[in-house]
Amino acid sequence: MKEVVVLGVGMHKFGRFPEKPVSQMGREAAFMALDDAGVDFKDVQAGFCSHVHQGMGTGLSVFGELGQNGAPVTNVEVGCSAGTRATILAAEAISRGVYDMCLVVGVEKMAGGLVGLQGAEKSYNELMGIMLFPVSVALAARRHMHLYGTTREQFAQVTVKAHKMARLNPYAHYQIPLTLEDVLNSRVIADPISLYECSPNSDGASAVLLCSKERARRYTSKPVYLVDWQCGTPVYTRGEPQLSEGATRQLAQALYDSSGLGPEDFDLVQLHDSFTPREVMLIEELGLCPEGGGGPFTMSGNTDLCGKIPVNTDGGLLSRGNPLGAVGGAMVAEIVWQLRGQAGQRQVRNAKVGLLQNSGYGGEDIMIMKV
Repeated sequence: MKEVVVLGVGMHKFGRFPEKPVSQMGREAAFMALDDAGVDFKDVQAGFCSHVHQGMGTGLSVFGELGQNGAPVTNVEVGCSAGTRATILAAEAISRGVYDMCLVVGVEKMAGGLVGLQGAEKSYNELMGIMLFPVSVALAARRHMHLYGTTREQFAQVTVKAHKMARLNPYAHYQIPLTLEDVLNSRVIADPISLYECSPNSDGASAVLLCSKERARRYTSKPVYLVDWQCGTPVYTRGEPQLSEGATRQLAQALYDSSGLGPEDFDLVQLHDSFTPREVMLIEELGLCPEGGGGPFTMSGNTDLCGKIPVNTDGGLLSRGNPLGAVGGAMVAEIVWQLRGQAGQRQVRNAKVGLLQNSGYGGEDIMIMKV
């Protein structure tokens, strides 16, 4: 198996761009990644395009903007984890020697309002609204509060921290400060979750260029390695209420076992904070703090930029934004910038190893990168 390197990354700012097509945003992110790596597009052997609501053929449109070079293009749709799943598919192909260089581009333009499932047969829970994303997370949050004494203030602190981080990120959708009172006093969406505890619907694009270690030697003497990865889906009985999405804990343990790395080795973490309770629960499931201790751990500043383990240093989904197909690539890009020492004012000191976790409707991905 070949070692995989993240050679280049790029982003188009997340926000609202009603007049700008996804193909143009994707092109800008892709050329940024290619320029970052010093690679010509003609050397890319395969393309992967992650998106969710853009329709059939989006990948061909995006890569067509780069000037078709004959490489195959695969569209990937796994909800919010589409970008990380596309990255894993590219990494798998490189590690097995199928390709030496792959380009992953994630794009999305989002409608307003609640994001629902498309083209899926509706279960009873979905028809009753229980499976609307803020509702399902709110149910899990209430159970977490009941079991462990977690408070609304502890959940809300996640947003306060996210907005503080995002103000240092030029690619973030939201760059405004929020206080704990601002979050708690915003209108309720699904009790106990308020408006500012929900990630925004954003437009944007991201790109990740991967290659084999051997190929990377031509371009860099300080590579960022994609060390190991796991992906999977939850295991549960249909209709059973879930305190978590079910797969994180198992996938994390499998990744730690296979890589020989664990929570004590990570200098920063990127995770899927679509709603504030998700971050509190995920840091427990990833083993970053004791089970049930996510609320106090967060409130004490342990996940801040200068905390014990910085989480979502770019503002996360809550403030950087949540253009579904582009989220995964943005998470990869942030870890790469941190490991290279290129994160500017939000730089984590002496960052060497990063953990990434991403969730989507249809799967969950987790990976480790290091220098």
